[in-house]
Amino acid sequence: MTETITSRKADRATAATPSLGGLGLFTVLLAAALPLIDFFIVNVALPTIGHDLAASEAVLELVVAGYGLAYAVLLVLGGRLGDLFGRRRLFLGGMAAFGLTSLACGLAPSAWTLVAARVAQGAASAAMLPQVLATIQAATEGRRRAKAMGLYGATAGLSMVAGQILGGVLVAADIWGTGWRSVFLVNVPVVLVGLFLATRAVPETRSQRPEPLDGPGTVLLAAALLTLLAPLTEGRAAGWPLWTWLSLAAFPLVAAAFYAVERRADRAGRTPLVPPSLFGLLSLRRGLLLIVPFSIGFSGFMFVIAVALQQGAGLGPVGAGLALVPMAVAFFFVSLAGPRLVARFGTRVVTAGAAIQGVGVGLIAVTAWRSWPDLGLLELLPGAAIAGAGQALQLPVVFRIVLSEVPPARAGVGSGVMITTQQSALALGVATLGTLFLSLVPGAGMRDALVTTLLVQLAGVALTALLSLRLPRTIA
Repeated sequence: MTETITSRKADRATAATPSLGGLGLFTVLLAAALPLIDFFIVNVALPTIGHDLAASEAVLELVVAGYGLAYAVLLVLGGRLGDLFGRRRLFLGGMAAFGLTSLACGLAPSAWTLVAARVAQGAASAAMLPQVLATIQAATEGRRRAKAMGLYGATAGLSMVAGQILGGVLVAADIWGTGWRSVFLVNVPVVLVGLFLATRAVPETRSQRPEPLDGPGTVLLAAALLTLLAPLTEGRAAGWPLWTWLSLAAFPLVAAAFYAVERRADRAGRTPLVPPSLFGLLSLRRGLLLIVPFSIGFSGFMFVIAVALQQGAGLGPVGAGLALVPMAVAFFFVSLAGPRLVARFGTRVVTAGAAIQGVGVGLIAVTAWRSWPDLGLLELLPGAAIAGAGQALQLPVVFRIVLSEVPPARAGVGSGVMITTQQSALALGVATLGTLFLSLVPGAGMRDALVTTLLVQLAGVALTALLSLRLPRTIA
């Protein structure tokens, strides 16, 4: 009799284990695409926004940076809140907020109103996105988890390219006279569909032993990211005033204070916002280190190519967006083969991907040097396609590596740390490579500035290749 009762309890426990089905996976991947698309979708719309709202260059940079900063600063907190209150609940709330803030962006009457709405949109993204990876980690296992993580990585990479293409098409289409506003308003119906699907297909998961929020850690992490990213994103347009240098000087001090507070909490047996013990996982530590140069190069390239093609080569928003179609197509198809290649060759696929990407970036640089200003879809096709194929062999695989050994109880924290690293690096890419490019244009001209920036990115690709040699050979 006792054995029967025990067996029934075990059956109920098994039945109660959350499982993410195909429709649920589609829904969370849809949500994962939205914040990344919106980070890049405005690149080709900025000239139109500036003209329509009479916005200065510094304010236009805030349209991009305000979103990125809020997003990066609050991501880890979003992951912790999901562990604490339930990931499905935070997912639904974050998605609803993303839809409302997208509507506010689309209806913004002035440039500063748009900046404020973009900051709120970044905060909504930070509540929604960490729940995607945490739900995948907690509600899948084995081969299903590996497949889901591969699809997440493919979705992330494709979204970053597709966002820029979609932005150009929407601005040029001028749907119902909305112009640039459509790049934000298009999110609203997508969010409504996502909410409908999520209520039916996304299971609720949470940490079995949730920890209280880490107030000091949250404040110090936010301060560290702001002291680094704010001056880098706004410094050039503002003329590098004193506050930018003071902020950069304060960054290492604030970062050291954050680490000390988190280490003390970790040693005391509490779970800090970013547990230093988590970095004891070799796969996570080395994977995060590789994400940084990859993401800096990716976002920097996307920003610089959008400006160069529109302001230098004279292409419109559609032409500038369509020039990246070969990159998106190659990324999509190669990423589908990624899991099979990893199963056969291990993480050396990442090294091969960096080498292939390097060839693609080099071809784009040579094409820009020889054909300027006649750059378009056909001229950029070989280099863009090869670069996209190389990127597809890196990003999805590295995402799997980073989270491969993170226990389900810390899924929210682990995913928050990974996405914060990626998002901060994306913001750094626009700030560093974008600043380099725009600073070179007045003296060197658009062509030489573009080629120089591409060569700097090529150095970053080489660094990525070297770092990939230190990854674990297989994925747990």
